[in-house]
Amino acid sequence: MPLGHSANPTSTNAPDGAITDVAGIEVGHFSDPRRPTGCTVVLAKEGAVGGVDVRGAAPGTRETDLLAPGNLVSTVHAVMLAGGSAWGLAAVDGAVRWLEEQGVGMDVRFGTLPIVPAAVLFDLPVGDARIRPDSAAGYAACEAASSAPPAEGNVGAGSGALVGKLFGVDRAMKGGIGTASVTVAGVTVGALIACNALGDVLDPDTAQVVAGARTADGKRLLDTRRALMRGDLPKPLLAGTNTTIGVVATDAALTKVQANRLAMVAHDGLARAINPVHTMSDGDTLFALATGRAAPSAQAPGMTVLSAMAAEAVARATLHAVRAARAIDMLSGGVPLHIPCAGDLG
Repeated sequence: MPLGHSANPTSTNAPDGAITDVAGIEVGHFSDPRRPTGCTVVLAKEGAVGGVDVRGAAPGTRETDLLAPGNLVSTVHAVMLAGGSAWGLAAVDGAVRWLEEQGVGMDVRFGTLPIVPAAVLFDLPVGDARIRPDSAAGYAACEAASSAPPAEGNVGAGSGALVGKLFGVDRAMKGGIGTASVTVAGVTVGALIACNALGDVLDPDTAQVVAGARTADGKRLLDTRRALMRGDLPKPLLAGTNTTIGVVATDAALTKVQANRLAMVAHDGLARAINPVHTMSDGDTLFALATGRAAPSAQAPGMTVLSAMAAEAVARATLHAVRAARAIDMLSGGVPLHIPCAGDLG
């Protein structure tokens, strides 16, 4: 088996639903065969009202300022999530090209301009760091997009994700990408999360650690929160070498202000599923998309319920990201290193 690859890289199970349960949303992955990295696109070809909230201290993003409530453009046509750190933002160019070819975008008189915000995560330690998502990768992800439940685990933006790196990569575990959805009174909120967190991932219902930093012998979960509280010292960290990124989508009709609020409260789901979260070495960023495709109803949930639904979908999707992940073998400082997955220690 080549270093940096897994024997069973993907899972297509989505027991808690998927972001594609939201009408008007499609998802496509590109996973680079040369090393674990890739990108994932969330398409809203008919347009969706967009919002964003950045909580991590080391983000890598594109077009987030555009989504601020006081700024002009409110309609988004896709969101790109990618590995490769800041280099991975090049995947957006491929998505813009693909959407323009489909005639999707904003009419700016001189052409059709697709609006594609993006966020990236740092997966450069896994394999050859010179290989990262580019324009061709972003284009390929769009070509692969569909309304079917997307694959989870070691695919797309989650291909090279690791979690639990606070005490060193050699004690980390495999992260990945996951999805989930919640439907209440005919309205659906779905989430797609690429989890490359510095901290541990917890089951949001039990608060038990599922994947994260391991003990020095590598055989058990350490529980980072308790380790820090008893005074264990983390290893020195390079800022921005982690990050959980994702998209929350709903078929409810929202204003731009409401979409930004939905992105903000969706981070509550990350806080339930990751500890520690939003650190100085994470660039945690969540986008919100509202397609407005749900049938109008007097019983439709308001923002309080939608907010609870968003946090729930994000928490479940984050858990799925690590439960669907598979172990990989990689090089760390030229030394072969086995990175287990949640299933290996469960």
